[in-house]
Amino acid sequence: MAQIDESTSDIAVIGAGPAGLMAAERLAAHGLRVTVFDAMATPGRKLLMAGRGGLNLTHSEPLAGFIARYGAGAKSLRPMIERFPPEALRQWADGLGAETFVGTSGRVFPKAMKASGLLRHWLRRLSAAGVEFRLRHRWTGFDAERLVFEGPDHDPLRVMARATVLALGGASWPKLGSEAAWVPLLAARGIAIAPLRPANCGFDCGWSGHFSARAAGQPLKNVKLALGGEKVAGEVMITETGIEGGAVYAVSAVLRDALESAGRPVTLMLDLKPQMAEAEVTERLAARRKGRSLSAFLSGELKLAPVAYALLREVRDPLPDRPEAVAALIKHVPLPVERPRPIEEAISSAGGIRFDAVDDRLMLKAIPGVFVCGEMLDWEAPTGGYLLQGCMSTAVAAAEGVMQWLGVAG
Repeated sequence: MAQIDESTSDIAVIGAGPAGLMAAERLAAHGLRVTVFDAMATPGRKLLMAGRGGLNLTHSEPLAGFIARYGAGAKSLRPMIERFPPEALRQWADGLGAETFVGTSGRVFPKAMKASGLLRHWLRRLSAAGVEFRLRHRWTGFDAERLVFEGPDHDPLRVMARATVLALGGASWPKLGSEAAWVPLLAARGIAIAPLRPANCGFDCGWSGHFSARAAGQPLKNVKLALGGEKVAGEVMITETGIEGGAVYAVSAVLRDALESAGRPVTLMLDLKPQMAEAEVTERLAARRKGRSLSAFLSGELKLAPVAYALLREVRDPLPDRPEAVAALIKHVPLPVERPRPIEEAISSAGGIRFDAVDDRLMLKAIPGVFVCGEMLDWEAPTGGYLLQGCMSTAVAAAEGVMQWLGVAG
């Protein structure tokens, strides 16, 4: 028979990622008894993974431009980000002892760069506030007004809470806990959910075996991608099957949507020398001495890496002879993009619970007393601090919604 626990806490927070932990902190700070449930063995796993190369907390750009980065979700997220903006997130991190700084790109990081120290201090603060953790507890749905979990020994557990915050993430990096098992559970209750899709992801280009073996793992630095009116400078990493990297992630939403709309491969244009006009590239190529190989010239005079020359040969073989034709190709390399990589490999996911399924407090209209936050909601953002900021701002909004629902003074 199932175990029954009807007095664990005032609030059940399901999901121990950044959004769940922030919601728990805000609620516990107002005297509420909070229990955080998570299917994983330790909290904050995705946060730790995201921070391996430097934990990008948020971004320092002006707020109007910052909010615009959320695209179609900007209108819904605006009031939440305005209530808990990037400066508030920085102050919060500073208060944890993870003093922040602004990098040359405008991105904001803890001075220690890694997430481990911040998470350690955060968990101590939560423990001091009385937050209880029940790890290895997988949420499996509802039983009347109770929440149902599968415990570490596969024993069912039914929990009664005055309010619930769902912060279960999207569908990227499922090994770290974001496996989207909540989708059928909420869909069965009539919750409108936009399909989950990969965001900030790589793409397949259908490379030849020769090029893939030669170029995979090599970067194209200081290049520019263009699709329609979207242009982004940065780095493109050649992978075994296609492309990824900062510049690719920046156009991934537009590129993904274009692929879905077209129903066929889409051509992404790559500029290998964005700092030079096409006429200048043509002029330099015209000055190539007779007998000097094109690959040696491009490497020596235009500073193109060998992988760039290999890419030119991949998309156009044989290469044109005329300098103006070679220059045009260098400035407009056509990349035939076939499809996004699987959502499991993506940095984040798009889609989720539609905003018209929740009220202004982020409470599910179909299930009173159940609030949602983080990547479960239907929004997406580029990398650069916008993802974590969105999770934290929606978590604060959900916590405030719970307190309003329960009549707790904020």
